Amino acid sequence: MPELPEVEVVRSGLAPAVVGATVMSVSVFDERALTRHAAGATDFVAQLEGADAVAAVRRGKFLWLPLADRRKALVAHLGMSGQMLLREPDAAPERHERIRLHIEHPAHGRLAVVFSDQRTFGSLAVDDLLGTPDSRAGGLGSDLPLVPSQVAHIARDALDPAFDDASFIAAARRRSSAIKRILLDQNLISGIGNIYADEALWAARIHPETEGRALSAQALRRLLGEVRLVLEKALAEGGTSFDAQYVNVNGQAGYFAHSLNAYGRTGQPCPRCGSPIRRDAFMNRSSHYCPRCQRRR
Repeated sequence: MPELPEVEVVRSGLAPAVVGATVMSVSVFDERALTRHAAGATDFVAQLEGADAVAAVRRGKFLWLPLADRRKALVAHLGMSGQMLLREPDAAPERHERIRLHIEHPAHGRLAVVFSDQRTFGSLAVDDLLGTPDSRAGGLGSDLPLVPSQVAHIARDALDPAFDDASFIAAARRRSSAIKRILLDQNLISGIGNIYADEALWAARIHPETEGRALSAQALRRLLGEVRLVLEKALAEGGTSFDAQYVNVNGQAGYFAHSLNAYGRTGQPCPRCGSPIRRDAFMNRSSHYCPRCQRRR
């Protein structure tokens, strides 16, 4: 599933093309891509056609385009394999194309924004914008203190200037849950999935099953620092691509997979101590860690 770096790469790629653009027409080819838009395809099209996008914003794994004068936004969640692609207006359909937006930008002319999704777990929706409780910007990409109602329950991410380190640390230290489970809890800290949780825990030398209440405030501050370093490095390298399911808006893969230290490296030597990386079952997925560097408390 695309995590924060992959979604941010998509957001930053979309922004120059969509901010200031007008949606001229919308084609819905598969209504399964509108599971988050309860009113259906006809309403989805009516809400978007003629609307102007004023920003491209991201919080965690969600991105949205606020619409001018409507207090609404086009919200996208990429699910397991969703892609937001920029194409020429007459480009041939993508293999798994579900929705196409024809837009016109005052500087770039006509373009197509294509939502493609092989596994159909992603979705688009037009949603109401709500004020943020702290009056800070709703997400990266806009100063507007607004967030879609579908995203309002999602915590800020570690790269958000308004993220509250102290509150996260206090919440983690009250929990008996494994620290990896805490990192994956989008209500506490958003944008982190299996890949970047494993990488940050490896960098911080913390076993993924360590209980939150067993960690000191200092250890959790160190972990947050490693989370940020891992996310920033992944961003610089275009995200992590293991197959063609994650690509940027131009269809190009990221290359952070070559920089992974733990995730997906079962049996290979730990880059730090040489011990074989171990893989254990965890929450219907897997944890990858070094049993020597990341000893369980």
